[in-house]
Amino acid sequence: MFIFSKPVTLRFGTADDAIWPPALSWYYNYKPLPEPKYKDIPQSEFEFVPMLWGAPETKGDTSFVTTIKDLIKSGVNITNVLGFNEPDAPYSWGGSYLDPITAAQVWVDNIKPLSDMGIRVGLPACTGGQDGLPWLRTFVRECSALVSTGNKKENCTFDFVTIHWYGSFEGLASHMGQYAAEFPNKTMWITEYNFAHQSLEDTQAFYKTSAEYFDRLDFVERYSLFGAFRSDVSNVGPNAAMLSNDGRLTDIGAWYLGKESTGIKPTDGQSVSVAVRHTMSIVSASLIGAAAISWGLF
Repeated sequence: MFIFSKPVTLRFGTADDAIWPPALSWYYNYKPLPEPKYKDIPQSEFEFVPMLWGAPETKGDTSFVTTIKDLIKSGVNITNVLGFNEPDAPYSWGGSYLDPITAAQVWVDNIKPLSDMGIRVGLPACTGGQDGLPWLRTFVRECSALVSTGNKKENCTFDFVTIHWYGSFEGLASHMGQYAAEFPNKTMWITEYNFAHQSLEDTQAFYKTSAEYFDRLDFVERYSLFGAFRSDVSNVGPNAAMLSNDGRLTDIGAWYLGKESTGIKPTDGQSVSVAVRHTMSIVSASLIGAAAISWGLF
């Protein structure tokens, strides 16, 4: 059984919408506003973390910071905000495809005011590819130049680093080590991770090893598995699914909720049509007891 010592969440497809569970403590949906089904749940029970996914269409647009301030005025206690989603990747890969110079200006316009209010902000989440760190170095340099005035040099500040990874555990540990060296004394949120398109044995081994690793590291604050409810809608491979075809918890689904192994494989049971599956959503959601946040299937 896996009992997590750190806040965990799930982000996966819309077909198996779930009711809010006590097993999870936070979520994000790549958007500035919470999901309607969870908007009335206190932040102290199930925290929503807004995200500025990419750059607005209009230069100088500050609608993101306005939206977050309005949320706070309405009584939603926003304490953390996530930055750009994979700005070093093209739209076709799910990235926000944003150059670091433009990103720096958008950050100063929309994220810095929130940081000045005391809200914790996460560094943009680049891919695990070789372009990620160079992108971030340029971004931090350009952002620091924007917030500096005259001879007074300022640093573009952030509170935690966000990590995305879709390879082996050894690669994940190395990637995290590179970020720790690049940004010392910063905590980490692992906001997307999995060992994509692997055998069931390797997928499960990666899950267990990485979860135990995260829980041992003091600088890892939170982690969020990138998975799917069903094998036929998983873009990280069928073996990463948390429910079987007939809606039962797989081993990974059970482990993520701190439960015992079920011995159920993602492909077990008869697959149902999308139309039928939608009507079964509450049943499936009640079974898994997990928050299904829409992340879209690219």
